[in-house]
Amino acid sequence: MNTTTAGIAFAAALVIALAVVHIPLGDYMYRVYSGTKHSRAERVLYRAIGVQPGVEQSWGVYARSVLAFSAISVLFLFFLQLVQGRLPFHLTDPGTEMKPDLAWNTAISFVTNTNWQNYAGESTLGHVVQMCGLAVQNFVSAAVGMAVAIALVRGFARNHTADLGNFWVDLVRGTVRILLPIAFVFAIVLVAGGVIQNFHVYDQVAQTVGNTGSQTLPGGPVASQEVIKELGTNGGGFFNVNSSHPFENPTTWTNWVEIFLLLVISFSLPRTFGRMVGSTKQGFAIVSVMASLALLSLVLTNFFQLRHHGTVPSAVGAAMEGVETRFGVSNSATFATATTLTSTGAVDSAHDSYTSLGGLWPLFNMQLGEVAPGGTGSGLYGMLILAVITVFIAGLMVGRTPEYLGKKITPREIKLAASYFLVSPLIVLVGTAVAMALPGERAAMANSGPHGLTEVLYAFTSAANNNGSAFAGLSGNTVWWNTALGLAMVLGRFIPIIFVLALAGSLAQQGHTPQSIGTLPTHRPQFVGLVAGVTLVLVALTFLPALALGPLAEGIH
Repeated sequence: MNTTTAGIAFAAALVIALAVVHIPLGDYMYRVYSGTKHSRAERVLYRAIGVQPGVEQSWGVYARSVLAFSAISVLFLFFLQLVQGRLPFHLTDPGTEMKPDLAWNTAISFVTNTNWQNYAGESTLGHVVQMCGLAVQNFVSAAVGMAVAIALVRGFARNHTADLGNFWVDLVRGTVRILLPIAFVFAIVLVAGGVIQNFHVYDQVAQTVGNTGSQTLPGGPVASQEVIKELGTNGGGFFNVNSSHPFENPTTWTNWVEIFLLLVISFSLPRTFGRMVGSTKQGFAIVSVMASLALLSLVLTNFFQLRHHGTVPSAVGAAMEGVETRFGVSNSATFATATTLTSTGAVDSAHDSYTSLGGLWPLFNMQLGEVAPGGTGSGLYGMLILAVITVFIAGLMVGRTPEYLGKKITPREIKLAASYFLVSPLIVLVGTAVAMALPGERAAMANSGPHGLTEVLYAFTSAANNNGSAFAGLSGNTVWWNTALGLAMVLGRFIPIIFVLALAGSLAQQGHTPQSIGTLPTHRPQFVGLVAGVTLVLVALTFLPALALGPLAEGIH
């Protein structure tokens, strides 16, 4: 079987598996978020944090709960890193000193579901910080995204009310009933596939060739963190090289499992959305938009990587620089597509080593807003925002007040939706411009010219969209870069969440507008194509000038 055929079979198996679980998992999540009963463990948690689970919240209270929980999480993780030398299973001689600016960046990164890492995990953080700090945030930051998405769906589904549910209940249920059970099962699967799970700080292994001494190998509870890293679309690796490390991702089939995990919840949530609004056709339309954009990106990324455009790749016959031989070019390109279409940011190859046009598509995926299918929860609410904008544009074309799911899109709703869309481009473009204007910060680039600009543009795109992957040529562990990217992550996460919850509150207070002959059908293929087209046009108009100076200029050259 040649590389192309193997890559097609690999991707086809993913599509089939995701299609099989889409309905049952989506229906299960619908029951989780719509149920009224609380388990004994959940009631214990509610009493511990002083929450009344039967009391619902308005959008403002819901938003303040999200912000308060996230702020406390940042402070806890920040100080946990600074005192790690006094904790069990700490590293005796860390390769990178955990200074306050790096601790700030890392705490913000994991709480915002970004997992940008300006350090090497195995030589910087001890096991207690990895387990009690990073892994915990991998669960709860994903649950926060899911909770916000469900709150927006309730805004569409409810009428004449200010209530959107209870954030603390949604947070606990998403963690306890969805993320933990799936993570437990697939952690065992990954261990069976060769991913390590132990509490060894380092192991000394005798050299088998030449008997010249021993080799030091890092250990740790990797499988338990690896599974939620993918499932929660977090992406932070236990090891510096992330999912290209054989202790994190040993074989082709574990590579397949990890890609499946980072896509499965985001592709199933539209089914949950359809059930909650009372029309599974609406959910199918949303997942169809996601799938169309994802398929387009998958085909183009593989195409440009397999063509191995460029002097060196053409000379050697393949774009194998920065690619693990056990995965190959096509499967690595599929991983890169999936990790940047979601907010995961995990990598099994070096994106900085991709061909110029092959590296363009992971960057463009993030600039789409990571909505195909996007992060855990954030992908759904991002796509629903784009659906609202599309309905508004369609309403302008026919001269009618736009409606979506029985809710009128008034000036207030479109202002909130447009503001949501503008947040990420503003952070990305302003951040990139400031970094390129400062000679000291330009020195962090490993390359000059268009490729160097792409490294900086990629960094701010990744941070603002809470992805976390990087063009590895950028040396970001400086006070300026840690601070700037940390701010990009905070603003890129929480300002959009506030706009989403405000939109949800506005929609929930409306009544239901019955369909009429002039209502735009939003469950048909025409609407699917319209949403996909609006998404591509908006993003292209926003980022094309920057892309023309970076990856496109490099590709043409």
